[in-house]
Amino acid sequence: MGNAKLTTRCRTKIVCVLALAGALAMPVLAQDKSGDESKVIPMEKAWNQAYKSRDGKALGSILQDSIVLVNDDGSLQSRNEFLTGIDMAKPFATQQDNPESIKVRFFGDVAIATGVSRLSGVEDGKAFVRRDRFVDTWIHKGNSWQCVAASAPPILR
Repeated sequence: MGNAKLTTRCRTKIVCVLALAGALAMPVLAQDKSGDESKVIPMEKAWNQAYKSRDGKALGSILQDSIVLVNDDGSLQSRNEFLTGIDMAKPFATQQDNPESIKVRFFGDVAIATGVSRLSGVEDGKAFVRRDRFVDTWIHKGNSWQCVAASAPPILR
């Protein structure tokens, strides 16, 4: 019985030490990148504006060549497929409003941007309005940030 208590105490101490080590490591992982945040958020807004105006050239400069785009239905889309879709889209078929919120978290030269955007338009002859939760992954390369992965599933209620 004495050994069982000792084992439990040892386990408790190990868990406490690991939790403390994790807490101390968090500031290193989530470095203060407020200066970079002021660069990533404008990139998110530039993407939004380029999408609204169907500006494939501007979008092409924001999206890394091998970006992974995840569609609402879970299918994957390449950069070229996405840009071709933008070029072929009818003007104002879908209108994206400015994001309601954007939060950026940094992990070295990687930034994860999350937020909510509102879309409205006409699909199959029916008007729709929906809100999407987006998650975009950015990498810092040279003097700029490029998006390497993006997903924006609808918020279901």
